[in-house]
Amino acid sequence: MTTAEFRAATAEETRALGARLAALLGPGDLVVLSGPLGAGKTTLVQGVAEGLKVRGPITSPTFVIARVHPSLSGGPALVHADAYRLGGTLEVDDLDLDASLAESVTVVEWGEGLVEGLSEDRLEIHVERGAEGEERRVRVTGVGSRWSELSLA
Repeated sequence: MTTAEFRAATAEETRALGARLAALLGPGDLVVLSGPLGAGKTTLVQGVAEGLKVRGPITSPTFVIARVHPSLSGGPALVHADAYRLGGTLEVDDLDLDASLAESVTVVEWGEGLVEGLSEDRLEIHVERGAEGEERRVRVTGVGSRWSELSLA
């Protein structure tokens, strides 16, 4: 496993970090986001979406559960899902995320403990509030051979 830690002082810096991460992502990649309510998970995904050049706007999918954002540049679509309201892996299976996993970048907020079975290779990202204001601490862990030799720093 490869792990890197980042700090973002503002929401704009959190989005910029997401855009940097997007440069590493491609079709078939799974990103599992965790962190407390209001930590900045959706803000990070907004940056990923900007970096992937997909159609927006990117908002929290809590009530629709999942949204597909098609590419505007010929790259992979972004599947943005939120497992917060799901009761377990059977409800995750109902989302059929694996149907589009191979050709999309799939990002699942609140997916920890629910979606890891979708791919042996994934990025696990934990976002938490920092000590002051809008500061966020972001820990990115690459799991599996896809991320074994990649420098996230």
